[in-house]
Amino acid sequence: MAANELSINQLSTVLNSIHSQATGKTAIAVTDTSSFVTVAQATLKAGYDPVLQAISQVLSRTIFSIRPYNAKFKGLMADSIRYGNHVRKLQTIDKPFEDDVRTLLTDTYSVDQYVVNKPVVLQTNYYGEETFAKSLTIFRDQLDTAFSTPEEFQRFLAMVMGNASDMIEQAHENVARATLANFIGGKVVTEPVGGNEQVVHMITEYNTETGLSIDAEDLAQPETFATFWKWAYAKIAEISALMTERSILYHTNITDKEIMRHTPANLQKVYLFNPFKFKIDAMVLSSAYHDNYLKYADKEVVNFWQSIQTPDTIKVKPVYMDSTDGSLVNAEAAITQANVFGVIFDEEAVGITTVNQWSAPTPFNAKGGYSNMFWHFTDRYWNDFTENGVVLLLD
Repeated sequence: MAANELSINQLSTVLNSIHSQATGKTAIAVTDTSSFVTVAQATLKAGYDPVLQAISQVLSRTIFSIRPYNAKFKGLMADSIRYGNHVRKLQTIDKPFEDDVRTLLTDTYSVDQYVVNKPVVLQTNYYGEETFAKSLTIFRDQLDTAFSTPEEFQRFLAMVMGNASDMIEQAHENVARATLANFIGGKVVTEPVGGNEQVVHMITEYNTETGLSIDAEDLAQPETFATFWKWAYAKIAEISALMTERSILYHTNITDKEIMRHTPANLQKVYLFNPFKFKIDAMVLSSAYHDNYLKYADKEVVNFWQSIQTPDTIKVKPVYMDSTDGSLVNAEAAITQANVFGVIFDEEAVGITTVNQWSAPTPFNAKGGYSNMFWHFTDRYWNDFTENGVVLLLD
């Protein structure tokens, strides 16, 4: 529960684990062809750089491999404020209407227009920040041992710095995945027996409405696929429309403080699992679906939720809000939830705020012949379970 204390916590260990899962280096884990193809190889066949031991001696041509990476889940990034953001939220609780005393007036009857009727206010708070850093060493002697011209050395530096930028982009993307996975996990683990409006079991509800008895495997069958997904998209549109209504549904309410929430369509985020989305667009919706239902929402397709090896599954030990008193609860055990199809949520329900970010080089080390470059980040990754959100499961 360190992230929710008044402290600044190191993220590097968790970030490395998240990154390994997202890139397929490791399997999903709880997060507390020769004749014609030229394949790149690491073996150095013309000497080596005595410093990095990774660059061949000067050749007639050097290819610098660089391709800028743009992080996904950009929709979760919130504005940065220098000394903090999203730290405290105040919200008023609806109170009941009263009788109109004008109809009750009689002779000798007095009306007190100064009766106190204080607003009921709920305050929720956010604590803690997470930090991580990246560093890089640049050696001056590389210019003499590995590159033929200063321009080639400059291109090398551009490649190295580009790689650092790509890693930073992907780091924010992968933690965004984990932040959203916590929100999904928190919804799932608090779902009461019999279900609620915040977790929708799509196949179960489809069977109830149609009288059929299909399961997830049946979705691959042509006679089932089209009819189910047309129904499913109508269901998503229905949920999106209902979230625009002011109600106590779709979010966590605290005992004696029921929160009225509504999420306009332009403030909704709809994240849907990509493998199904491609098939749906090509096979079902091309002639039957128009983007009118969700045209105002921020839509993003998700290739995988947590691990690229197990794309439709999350495996988390979430922290969430207790509906009794609004305190935080750390799940006693990790949950594994497969068949995650999508999540619809208010833009204030899940997000990342980069509170502080800076970089700087060290002075040149005359003895070692190098300089170091450092990047530092202080981020907040937040969930607000009092904001609207619905998880869509294919079960």
